[in-house]
Amino acid sequence: MTRLLWAALALSLLFVPACSRKKPVTKLDDLPRHTYVLPGKASDAVTNAAAFAPLAKQVRMDIESDLKHYQIDDKTTLKRYDGTLLQLALLRCDDRTAKRLIKKIRALEDKPSARYLTGLVSEARMVAAKKANPRVDAKGYRRAFAEELRHRIAALPWDVVEADVKDLKGSFETRSRNLLLGVVQSEIEPAVAKTGTVSADIAARLVGIRAYLELSLPVKEEAVAVLGEAIAAHKVNKPDIWASRAVSFAPDEKLTPVGVGIWDSGVDAPLYPGQVLEENGKPAYIAFDLHSNRVEGLLHPIPDPSRLSAMEKQIKGLLDIRAAVDSPEAAAVKAQMAALAPDQVKAYLEETSLYGNYAHGTHVAGLAVEGNPAARIAVGRISFDYHMIPEKPTIEQTKKDVLAYQATVNFFKAHHVRVVNMSWGGSLKGVEEALEANGAGKDAAERAKVAREIFNLDKAGLRAALESAPEILFVTAAGNSDNDVAFDEVTPSSFKLPNLLVVGAVDQAGERTSFTSFGGNVSVYADGFEVKSRIPGGDVLPFSGTSMAAPEAANLAAKLIALDPALTPEGTIKLIRQGADKGTFALINPKRSVELLREDLSKR
Repeated sequence: MTRLLWAALALSLLFVPACSRKKPVTKLDDLPRHTYVLPGKASDAVTNAAAFAPLAKQVRMDIESDLKHYQIDDKTTLKRYDGTLLQLALLRCDDRTAKRLIKKIRALEDKPSARYLTGLVSEARMVAAKKANPRVDAKGYRRAFAEELRHRIAALPWDVVEADVKDLKGSFETRSRNLLLGVVQSEIEPAVAKTGTVSADIAARLVGIRAYLELSLPVKEEAVAVLGEAIAAHKVNKPDIWASRAVSFAPDEKLTPVGVGIWDSGVDAPLYPGQVLEENGKPAYIAFDLHSNRVEGLLHPIPDPSRLSAMEKQIKGLLDIRAAVDSPEAAAVKAQMAALAPDQVKAYLEETSLYGNYAHGTHVAGLAVEGNPAARIAVGRISFDYHMIPEKPTIEQTKKDVLAYQATVNFFKAHHVRVVNMSWGGSLKGVEEALEANGAGKDAAERAKVAREIFNLDKAGLRAALESAPEILFVTAAGNSDNDVAFDEVTPSSFKLPNLLVVGAVDQAGERTSFTSFGGNVSVYADGFEVKSRIPGGDVLPFSGTSMAAPEAANLAAKLIALDPALTPEGTIKLIRQGADKGTFALINPKRSVELLREDLSKR
């Protein structure tokens, strides 16, 4: 478009009647809330066409209305809206609209792999349906789908899409009709039974589940087979850029001990001998339960310790499945999940989540202190809810949480901690979801008001706690929701503080992961894909997430401070940014940042 045409367009906008201007949306909370009546069970909406039809019609109308009346520039929101419209179009066999929406969503994608894979399976299904009617010739349809998917996968640049193709295969392998129905019955139906309604977010989930049951599940075996063939044919790993950037200090190097706070789910301290701060001969820690009551113990308690070995194998199996690794644990998990009845899903998923929380802090701690004999861990244990229906958020509980935030920061200050890793966060949307899961409020709009009050209190309390320790550098994970942390008001990653560093995740080749959150607040990116570290007991597992990227940056910060204890949080962040490899986004380069500091120290 020429500059003259842009000017003409801008001039024409001055004469658009005020009543037709779209309402600006600067944050997620600016969007309207919609509530839908469900006369029956939520599971009816995903299994019964007649029950689904009125919900589908209203959801489609509301999304189209929002897009018409609101100026939405956030790409994540647009992809979410268009994604739901796409699923609705596919369900009603509207190929023309579906193709248009796939093209639109791809144009919104910034991540190359996601751009290639968006709509790929749906396109293969649409082409197959033209060749063989799935209702008349199911076998011919599935065969045509496999051929088309194989053709499309073969045309993709493998070095770009490898990780996401493996993840897609794992997603197909772990999803079943019983699993999805179990999720609906355990997580959504209890609230529907209380209110008879669902929010737009839950309605969109129901649309997605019905689309999967109706469209993807019938070709599950073919999808798994074709994706497996492609993975087997391309056993070439991406280059690992991190080994050449790594810095590891020798035990006899002249370093100043530096306190590293692990504000997380707890740490198995004996795994890190000589690297844990002590108080009266014992590991220094502060711990709170889910209700922010002071408790004892370095690790989150497991109700049935005899289950620990089985829980670890479960987690390993799931990790292997998502990484397309054939292992005994992966095979066992596939068999176990295939045999689950809907009423067994809740217990299975909650136990998996519980173990993930149990292992998380120890895994993070290993990354934060690796290669740094001067690091000294101080544990700030926080408890995360692992239940499918989390506890109902309240003002009273939030006030206790705020006191716990400040108490934990005070603990770190008292122990002269210089760097604190925070691989966790919250959001306004998360509070609304928890309220709805508990059947609170008459509708989504009322929940939004309550959620805002609770969220603002929590947000202010956490911010005040971080501000009260300007001498501590807090390093936080951006989040794993593929969203703009500022637009979605994610805490603490949406905070702008001189002593806060927000970290996103890339893979071993330095390319942004499909899950990493982003935005102007995300200063640097670090390795967050299948990163190996220890879990309680000492075994090593590869976890993925910005939870792994943040301690990589905290590790670098602690090493810089060990070399120069006079560094301030601002000075440490500056060195990390200066040493980072610049491009579309900044990749931490520990080796270069340390070199810059050594050069500066040599001149003093």
